[in-house]
Amino acid sequence: QVQLVESGGGSVQAGGSLRLSCAASGFPYHSYCMGWYRQVPGKEREGVASISGRGAALYADSVKDRFTISKDGPGNTLYLQMNKMKSDDTGVYYCAAYPSFGICPLNDDRRWDYWGQGTQVTVSS
Repeated sequence: QVQLVESGGGSVQAGGSLRLSCAASGFPYHSYCMGWYRQVPGKEREGVASISGRGAALYADSVKDRFTISKDGPGNTLYLQMNKMKSDDTGVYYCAAYPSFGICPLNDDRRWDYWGQGTQVTVSS
């Protein structure tokens, strides 16, 4: 049974940093894409960053050079280090996963089979 549990959300001032974590279990991490999406009320869910089973990372243009996605050695914890945060980064952040050996595009959230419950991030200006 796949489980994804996010933690680390909270409130931060613009320019500050947060690190999100996602504890994953129930699937072979080396053959799954893992990623982070975010959503604000009234808007579609937006892909933020993804990482393949082999460690290839992709980022949304809006977070490049500010956010870093990573996994621990065994792959059962996913991280999102968020620096130089902006008010536009506010939203509920979701951890997601789906089986794939390739890179992990962010343009279609329907390909992602498994989702965590989300964690709120609020950036105040």
